[in-house]
Amino acid sequence: MIVSSSVSMAMEKGDLRVRTKAPTTSTAEYSDDRDHGGEDDAAWMKETEEEEEEPLSPCGRLYHTPCLNTSVVILIGFATKVDVDVLKERMEKTLIRHPRVSSKLVLDVKKGEKERWVRTKVNPSDHFIVLDLDQDIENPDKFVNDYASDLSSTPFDLSKPLWEFHILNIKTSNAESVGIFKIHHSLGDGMSLVALVFSCSRKSSSPEELPSIPTSSTKTVAKSAHGALYRFLIAIWLILRLIWNTLIGIGQLLGTAFFLKDTNSLISLKVDERTPKKIVHRLVSLDDIKLVKNETNTTVNDVIVGLTDAALSRYLHVMPGDHRRRKIRLRSNIAVNARKTVGVQDLVDMMENGSKCKWGNVTGCIMIPFDVTLEKDPLEHVRKAKLVIDRKKLSLEAKFTYYLTFLGAKDLGMKFLVSLFYRFISNTTLMLSTVTGPAEEVNFCGHRIAYICGSARTAGGYPPGLVIHYTSYMNKMSVAVCANQDLIPDPHKILDEVEESLKLMKNAVLQRKQSKNGLLST
Repeated sequence: MIVSSSVSMAMEKGDLRVRTKAPTTSTAEYSDDRDHGGEDDAAWMKETEEEEEEPLSPCGRLYHTPCLNTSVVILIGFATKVDVDVLKERMEKTLIRHPRVSSKLVLDVKKGEKERWVRTKVNPSDHFIVLDLDQDIENPDKFVNDYASDLSSTPFDLSKPLWEFHILNIKTSNAESVGIFKIHHSLGDGMSLVALVFSCSRKSSSPEELPSIPTSSTKTVAKSAHGALYRFLIAIWLILRLIWNTLIGIGQLLGTAFFLKDTNSLISLKVDERTPKKIVHRLVSLDDIKLVKNETNTTVNDVIVGLTDAALSRYLHVMPGDHRRRKIRLRSNIAVNARKTVGVQDLVDMMENGSKCKWGNVTGCIMIPFDVTLEKDPLEHVRKAKLVIDRKKLSLEAKFTYYLTFLGAKDLGMKFLVSLFYRFISNTTLMLSTVTGPAEEVNFCGHRIAYICGSARTAGGYPPGLVIHYTSYMNKMSVAVCANQDLIPDPHKILDEVEESLKLMKNAVLQRKQSKNGLLST
């Protein structure tokens, strides 16, 4: 049976049937689960029913404004069919115990009270949606992308906690089934939410062990053989560079918020922000990205930024228009983690024992310019990206944007802060973010994960017409593109250029290695 690309049309035709039955009792357990039943479980339920309140943070308030109302959609491809009852039961014992996941948002502010989170009892049937699908759908990959796009455009019901988990037991090109975790961005940033998913997971090779998420390694600086005066002068030079880079970065941010706009192009034209946005995703090789990283002596993030620059340059030069004959200004906003990475073990302790853990939206933002030129050497895109990112690392630009949210909400008012952020995002072309996942295979609530892919979009109008998210897991890197359909009717073409650009970079590295080996052999 052929199923329409639109979920709503599929529902009208009867190809899609949604059921939200409560889970039945299952004997399956985590091999490392503690017994949460009996008196302990009753005590926990009693505690969650008691009203516990916490004010909504300024970042959370931004994500609930009409123009920036944002949800995060995480696609989890499973290597097996989902056992719905087992998945629900285990999520009830882990995910639902998280304070944010078991809290609803109270926005009906009276007498000067602030918006706040209020603990409540979670009814699983309100949050687990199981789709009864025709297994003969003509294009399952397209169906999943369309379903995620339609799902992310639907606003949340504020009378219950702001999350849903949709189960699609349908085989795609990369998975045997798919789970879609939709959660409001006010609950946490991308790194926090992905860590939350993996806190409900265990290593496939060691079912009692939590997965580990790689973190950026800190370079060990060898003790200089030079004297104290030399080291003092170097320190002064680095401090001066830090001050200079910070001032330049802040000046560019404020200038962009008030008057400095990107050049109109095929991916940055002013279009109706309320136009539906399309989410598509693709998997590329993380090993290929690391190959480029090692050859250019850069980081994975450097390669990702250079890869995005190369892909957009190719896209704009392939598409018709006068942008191919003129220099254009094209910049990306990149979300930066402004705190120590959320630990998976910390989240497990929070859900099992009620311990405290740093949680929420703790991100800043940096602005990266793209050259939009076709380089003869594709690796030059990565080298240019490294130069810019190295300057941003020696800067307090990300910290400035993070603290501006808190100070601005307190001293300038939310209306001014929303206007400032809206103008800043509107005057740039795209949003870019990266999230790191485990390097080994893990199972989520008893189901092996084949891939994980994250994306974010709004239920209302959101300024950037293009949002690109990268998420790593095992030896794969998922690339998700969320695009305004008036601006980019076929976002698959962006993914095609990402894939082709990575192929060109890999070939350039292999050619260099062959040349070096040839010289050595002679």
